Amino acid sequence: MVQATTEFLIALFLLVALAIIVGEIFIRLGQVALVGQLLVGVVLGPTLLGPFLGITSAATTTSFAGLQTVATFFILLMAGLSVSPEQIWDTGLSAVLLGISIFLVPFLSGAALIYLLYPNLGTTTSLFVALTISITALPVLAIMLREFGLMKTRFGTFLLNASVINELTAVTAFAILLSVTTSTAGVFDSVAVSIATVGLFLTSILTIHMALRALRQVRLWDRVVAKFRETWRSREAGFGILIIIGLGSALYSQYLGLTFVVGAFYAGLLVTPESAGQREHRSVSLLFEAVTWGFFIPLFFALVGFDTDFRDLFSTPLAIVLFAALCLFALMSKIGMGAAVSRTLRWSRHESLAAGWLLTSRGAVELAMATILLGIGIFNVTTFTIVAGVGLVTTCLSPIGARPFIRSVTLERRAAEEATRQPPIGSGLPPRSLLPDEERPIL
Repeated sequence: MVQATTEFLIALFLLVALAIIVGEIFIRLGQVALVGQLLVGVVLGPTLLGPFLGITSAATTTSFAGLQTVATFFILLMAGLSVSPEQIWDTGLSAVLLGISIFLVPFLSGAALIYLLYPNLGTTTSLFVALTISITALPVLAIMLREFGLMKTRFGTFLLNASVINELTAVTAFAILLSVTTSTAGVFDSVAVSIATVGLFLTSILTIHMALRALRQVRLWDRVVAKFRETWRSREAGFGILIIIGLGSALYSQYLGLTFVVGAFYAGLLVTPESAGQREHRSVSLLFEAVTWGFFIPLFFALVGFDTDFRDLFSTPLAIVLFAALCLFALMSKIGMGAAVSRTLRWSRHESLAAGWLLTSRGAVELAMATILLGIGIFNVTTFTIVAGVGLVTTCLSPIGARPFIRSVTLERRAAEEATRQPPIGSGLPPRSLLPDEERPIL
């Protein structure tokens, strides 16, 4: 027991320390920290140094699986705290269109491609592989938007909302496929139950939000918050209550079969300055962000790399071909579909390409799905590694590809602001015209 604990602590120390240091190095090199953190996990994992350092035992891997779940919970809850329900409502049907399209098109076309390249997988496995690589990772996207300074922009809110829709659609499709594959119920019954489950969860969240809004309008909630502030004596009670709310919502969504990540995100949405109080919300948010950014985010990305064993990819030549083809398809399908839909919304070319690159990121949800499928025998070890490897490669490339387009949009925004400034009175110069809506940067 002592030896296992020592091994776990050594692995945790190396992962967190090197993830923070290498992340800082990558920031100084003009990249985002998460790319360096992912690479740290690969180097320390079973692919390279892990077996030589003695930190890849089954006990350590099991302990890290629980830590990764906690890290994912904190990241999603932090992302929800940064977005208000009103912001989601304001984006409207266009975010729904983007979220659904960047899942369905890669999912359906990917399943056909996988079946053509690797017919021995079978139709069911091909569908599940295509599904897992068609998800945009909400926590990863939230972190990239925060690192690029876009979290509180209309652009960032729009992409977050589209990612929520994407994950809800993917989770629903996963529940339907899994139900059809593993149960004796009919296809129609499985589809109906899954759709009803999503509707029940969203209705519950909306009901709580509307109830809090109504209480705020009659000033009753303000009195409840003030009374709590006066009477509650435990230290950092607000932080503890936030964790309880997040865990309860995550447990509810997990119980409904929607995975805990959906519930954690929506729990953050419900905790607003109006519901918690301006001072309390700011205090809790600052504490929460310090814990998440300082520990859980570096750990999360290091563990994603740590869990991927690329040695399995070299088991057969066909596995290498499938992996390379899926990496290319995963990038092109998300970039192409994300940029195409963004252009139909009259975004600029640079904004559309930035959105497409950001939406290529993968993360915890598909890894959780792949783990479930590995456990019940639908995935074998090689298939699981291919799925995890595709997620790792696309997540590394996502911020690298998005950065130049985000920089271009920033320059466009500055130029647009300069163009709107009126010349001094008496200068004899005509007023500068505003950019048309379709050319005005959304960032």
